[in-house]
Amino acid sequence: MDKPLMPKATAVWLIDNTGLTFDQIADFCGLHPLEVKGIADGEVGAGIRGLDPIGQGMLTRAELERCQKDPKTRLSIAKSVAANVKPPKRKEPRYTPLSKRQDRPDAIAWLLRHHPEVQDHLICKLLGTTKNTVQAVRDRTHWKSQEIRPRDPVLLGLCQQIELDDAIAKAQAEAEKAAQKLAPKQAPAAAAEAEPEPEGESIPEPAAASEPDDAVDEAESALDPEVAQDPEMAEDRNA
Repeated sequence: MDKPLMPKATAVWLIDNTGLTFDQIADFCGLHPLEVKGIADGEVGAGIRGLDPIGQGMLTRAELERCQKDPKTRLSIAKSVAANVKPPKRKEPRYTPLSKRQDRPDAIAWLLRHHPEVQDHLICKLLGTTKNTVQAVRDRTHWKSQEIRPRDPVLLGLCQQIELDDAIAKAQAEAEKAAQKLAPKQAPAAAAEAEPEPEGESIPEPAAASEPDDAVDEAESALDPEVAQDPEMAEDRNA
C-alpha cells in the first residue's frame, strides 16, 4: 500500500486534528506506534509542521470519519503523491537512420555557409553529429570533402524546420549576450580614444620671406626726394 511522502508531517497533522489511534496513524503513515506516541508527546519530530493529507488529496474526509468511528479499521490512501512525481526524462541522442547519415556532411556544410553564427554544439544537437565531424567539414579534411554539396537539412529530412529555427534563435541570443558582456569593456577604451590630446606649446609661425631687392630699391627711392625728381639718377642707382 502506498504511504505519504512526508509521513511524520502527516502524523503530526492527524494527531492534532483527528481522534485516530496511534495504531491507525502508524499504519497509515508507515511508522511504528511508539514513534507516533513520541511525536504526540513532543519527544520525536519537535518543530515539524503538520501536513494536511486531505488538502493534498491523499485522504478523503469520509474515509477519515469512518475510521474515527471504528478504531479497528485502517485508513486507505486515496492516491499517492509519488504517483505524480515523474522521474526526469533522460535525454537520448538524436537517432539518424542509416540511409540519411551519409547526408549529414552536406547539412553541416549548409549550416556553416548560411548560418555561421550557429555554434558547433548546436549543430551537433540538431543533426546528431560530433564536433570532430563539424570541424572536419569546416577544415575540408573530411574523408568525403570533395563530394560534399551544401544542402538544407530540412529538405534532407535530418531535422524539422521548427528545430532549425530554434537553433538559429538560440545562436543569435548567445551572440547578443556575448556582445553585451563585451560592451562594458569596450566603452572605457572608446572613451579614452575620444579624449582630446593635451594642447602643446604653440608652434611659432615661420617668418615672412624677405622682400626682393627691387622692392627695397623702390622704398629707398620713395624716401630720397632727389631720386624721386630725377629718373636718370634713379636708374643709375638701380644699376
